[in-house]
Amino acid sequence: MKLPSHEVADLGLAQAGVRRVDWAERSMPVLRSVRERFAEERPLEGLRVAVCMHVTAETANLLRAMRAGGAEVWLAASNPLSTQDDTAAALVSECGVSVHAWAGMDTAAYDRNLVTILESRPHLLLDDGCDLVNTVHLLRPDLLDGVLGGCEQTTTGVIRLRRMSAEGELRMPMVAVNDTATKRMFDNRYGTGQSTIDGILRATNALMAGRTFVVAGFGYCGRGLAERARGMGARVVVTEVDPVKALDAVMQGYTVTTMDEAASMGDVFVTVTGNRDVITAGHLARMRDGAVLANSGHFDLEIELDALARMAVEVNPGVREQADEYVLADGRRLLLLSEGRLVNLGAAEGHPAAVMDLSFAVHALTTAWLAAHHAELEPGVVEVPDATDTEVARLELAALGVGIDSLSPEQEDYLRSWHV
Repeated sequence: MKLPSHEVADLGLAQAGVRRVDWAERSMPVLRSVRERFAEERPLEGLRVAVCMHVTAETANLLRAMRAGGAEVWLAASNPLSTQDDTAAALVSECGVSVHAWAGMDTAAYDRNLVTILESRPHLLLDDGCDLVNTVHLLRPDLLDGVLGGCEQTTTGVIRLRRMSAEGELRMPMVAVNDTATKRMFDNRYGTGQSTIDGILRATNALMAGRTFVVAGFGYCGRGLAERARGMGARVVVTEVDPVKALDAVMQGYTVTTMDEAASMGDVFVTVTGNRDVITAGHLARMRDGAVLANSGHFDLEIELDALARMAVEVNPGVREQADEYVLADGRRLLLLSEGRLVNLGAAEGHPAAVMDLSFAVHALTTAWLAAHHAELEPGVVEVPDATDTEVARLELAALGVGIDSLSPEQEDYLRSWHV
């Protein structure tokens, strides 16, 4: 079999990758049912799809569904550290996906790979952080006329897309897959909460019970992380800029304060804001010896890494896998995990497959809907149809063996009427 275009670490890892992908599929019954439907209906027949996502076993199962639906798929990584090299090899050798990604690539290679997959002249874009959309707008605007639209997976990416749209710069319809109820509930809350703790434990083997755990940002990701940290016995401190979210954290029993105050209190700090410079030089100067710094926001900008490097008189890289130690002039040691990039993917394996099952089922069904309805859509940020979110929730309940009530005709009539 002629292999598709690819740049991966080692095609010899393909069989190990197949085992990993098949194992993940066991926990992804909803996406499996979507793939079976796609194989029959072929909703993506003849379409080229460029994908910028984490190259993991869960993503591989999404791309299997895309291929079953008739799509030609090109994949680049959405994070330099998150690629599973065996999964990348399996996608090339066994699934016919063009993959340009490997673990530990530098920034130049990361950027180059985004440009490479755009050489496919894609009809649809699947993005994770808006990097691919930015690249096509800034570097390959000649391709925009051929792009029907795309889907965005992350909070950070949707924020960037809304800014582009507000400034009149977004030249295609982009569906905010991140903003569905099932995605926020499962992926952002339960997925980020568990996988971030997993990454911290793998990188440090630290005891969470009795530690002061600082969560910067109390959106869906921050809430899930705070819940999991508290469940492990940590004292959780939340920092926020949004009064409503801060009040929510207070009412849930968390200590809420400023990062200026929290800096001298915390043992573990995790940023999940989607913004930059959340932990600055001033905060680093107040931290205790041995403080752990981690990020579960999308980009490596939330911790002021340049300031940390300037303040250090000694850097001990790799004191543990995915952990670098920075020694300050007064002897305090700060431990940075996964180079300030996503700790749940750099130091662990990302969200459990059962979590990504729902997110990627929404993504697959939305991509098929977009392929069918793109001509009806204007450039800008588009919401996922409510029916898609509801369908995925019903499929998951069925997979769990859970039954729910349904409205009677009389109840439906009552809800539609203003008469008592």
